[in-house]
Amino acid sequence: MMKQPQPRAVVVGGSIAGVSCAHALALAGWDVIVLEKSRRPPTGSPTGAGVGIDPLTQQIIGSWLQKPGSLHNISLPLTVHQNQAISDGKISKILTRDERFNHIAVHWADLHGLLYNSIPQQVLFLWGHLLHSFSVSNNKKSVKVKAKVLHSGETIEVNGDLLVAADGCLSSVRQSFLPDLKLRYSGYCAWRGVFDYSGIEDSGNMKWIRATYPGLGNCLCFDLAPGTHNALFEIPNKRINWLWYINQPEPKLKGTSVTMKVREDMIRKMQQEAEKVWPPAFVEIIKLTEEPFINVIYDADPLDQIFRDNVVLVGDAAHPTTPHCARSTNMSILDAEVLGRCLGRYPGNLRCSLREYQAIRSPVTSAQVLKSRRVGMIKQGLKVPGCDKLFDPCRASSEEREELEPKTVPFTSDVPLQGKGAVSSL
Repeated sequence: MMKQPQPRAVVVGGSIAGVSCAHALALAGWDVIVLEKSRRPPTGSPTGAGVGIDPLTQQIIGSWLQKPGSLHNISLPLTVHQNQAISDGKISKILTRDERFNHIAVHWADLHGLLYNSIPQQVLFLWGHLLHSFSVSNNKKSVKVKAKVLHSGETIEVNGDLLVAADGCLSSVRQSFLPDLKLRYSGYCAWRGVFDYSGIEDSGNMKWIRATYPGLGNCLCFDLAPGTHNALFEIPNKRINWLWYINQPEPKLKGTSVTMKVREDMIRKMQQEAEKVWPPAFVEIIKLTEEPFINVIYDADPLDQIFRDNVVLVGDAAHPTTPHCARSTNMSILDAEVLGRCLGRYPGNLRCSLREYQAIRSPVTSAQVLKSRRVGMIKQGLKVPGCDKLFDPCRASSEEREELEPKTVPFTSDVPLQGKGAVSSL
């Protein structure tokens, strides 16, 4: 009797969502081809972003690695979550403090590199391949994907049983079957950067910064001023990740990225504005950061359906979200794990697998996207549904402060990973 060939998944997008799907689907017995438009793997450059990884996501990543402890080699503990009010450029009071946050902090590129360098042998990763088009067969049993090879200009064709869209919040795959879906502009953008203080660890500036923010090293710290807020936390190799959210009209984006390049005059103006609002130590971090950049902040109303035929959405393609509850990367990795489990549970029954994936993940991600949206609106002093007044951190009520606590994010304690009531408890 001839052995049945392994099913094949074509993953569009080689970011963390895509490389996570490569791990999870390979473990489920699938061959995987990943198409990524970038020409080479990302590096740990000064630009990029720090991310917080929750306890369950840490366990999942560890299960994919040959050396589970290697995740902690590229991370720092992030055990405290704190919101503090700023008045006249000074910290006036602590609004919330959670000392059982139990996350870790990593640089995005370091995490991607760890996952990419440990992908299983049955995964073929094709860099410099831009999605051109795809089509589902008439019998809904296969998908044909065409991609442009950027270094040669030729077009290749890849056939598979499943197409996984891991191509981000501006997903071209999602656009093909949800052409009317529009992202929701949040009303604000984020200046962000990574400050590398290696070589000046013992300088007066760093002593001053640590005196102002004594929790750096294990604390996710938020400064809240009327109509704006920032965030900062330390990541490995003597770096501080920071963000500053600013209310403004929606800028015009070029290309397929929500990241904007900035000019020197824009940076100088941003620094001058920061001096009017933030503690001098935070302003100093901004000024010492090389190559700050702007993220335009979007999300989308939760989708009713995250698969069609044999095409499925994961990560930001499935649920674009604002960053306020540290969920984007965690949701992407959990999507991949659940999708792999569903495919492994129903071999040969793709539709049943995708239905269960949607049934498990959609309630979780929908609730978390809407919670993150609400937290962002509160912190930015925007009109929040159900609230009569705009948030003022210096006059925040106990009810308002409670909304900022991480424990109020839905599904933070019991996260379903498979159907029929099976639950993973943190």
